[in-house]
Parts: sequence; structure tokens; C-alpha cells
Amino acid sequence: MPVIRMTLIEGYDHETRRALATRLTDAVRVTIDAPLDGITVVIEEVQPTSYMRGRVSRAPGMPLPSPSATVRAFLAAMEARDLDRARGFLADGFSMTFPGDRRFSALEELVSFGRQRYRFVRKTYTTFDECFGEGGMIVYCFGTLSGEWPDGTPFFGKRFIDRFEVDGGKLTGQLVWNDLAESGPT
Repeated sequence: MPVIRMTLIEGYDHETRRALATRLTDAVRVTIDAPLDGITVVIEEVQPTSYMRGRVSRAPGMPLPSPSATVRAFLAAMEARDLDRARGFLADGFSMTFPGDRRFSALEELVSFGRQRYRFVRKTYTTFDECFGEGGMIVYCFGTLSGEWPDGTPFFGKRFIDRFEVDGGKLTGQLVWNDLAESGPT
């Protein structure tokens, strides 16, 4: 059974160490046929003064926020139309692609487009799934949309899936699929 040993510089909190151990366990599970209870992760810590690279003692890197928490906070800021706060979650070069291959690079473009489609929209989340991607983490969020069409007619139960790319705690891209593209006011 696999045993993974990791050495960290002292200073990481319990939650960060647990996230590392969980992700290492998951990486083994999807790479080799090992039972979950057969995968062991051991984290050892050393004092910063006992760690040196290039003749320089190092400090631990800052823990990153949960990718799903970053996505949730961004989406909450967008729903509240707090574009300044939402922009704080974006990496340089962030882009969004919505149904109909509509592409946006600025949040104001998306808001302007949305005004033509609906008065308001809210998301109800069913699930957030995280997976590793080449450039960081991928977060999928699933759920339903509710709101009002421009004429005031309410809508609800419209399915959506958002796929976010998260690197270094920042959002680098978003792809959106939803049933709004297939429906409109009746």
C-alpha cells in the first residue's frame, strides 16, 4: 500500500495540512488501484531555521483559499452586482464564455448583456465539484436559476453548470451552460 511522506515548514494550520493530505490521497486513488484505507499520508514539519535552500532559510508559502469558496464568493459578488469586489477574484486575462459562444473579458460587458436578457437572476446551488487541471483547479458548480424576464414574467428551475478555472487563488476563466439559452418569456 502506498505511503506518502511530505515535509513542510512549520506554520500551516490544521485545515491546510488536512487539505494537502486529502488531495494527496485523492491523487493516489485516481492514479493506482489502491483501497482508500490502504493509502497513508504522513506530514512531517521542520522549523524554518531547520530548512534552507540556496543558503537561505525559507518561510512557508501562504495557504490558498478553497477554490470552491473563491467561486462562491465571486458569484455572490456578481449576484449583488458588487463588481469591484467581484473583480478582486479575477486574474489578469480572465474571460467568460456564455451560451451562444458569447465571450466577455470585462464584468461590465456581462452585466450589460444580462440586462437585455432578464431583470435579475439568482442561482440555487446543488453541488460544487473540484478537480485538478493543467493550470490549477477546475470548479464545476451545478444548480438552477430563477429570476424575471425583461417583461416581469418570473422564471425558475432553469438548469445551469458553470466551469471555473482557478489558479493561485484567482479565477482565470469561466464557461457557462444553462437553459436560459433555450427559453424566454412566454
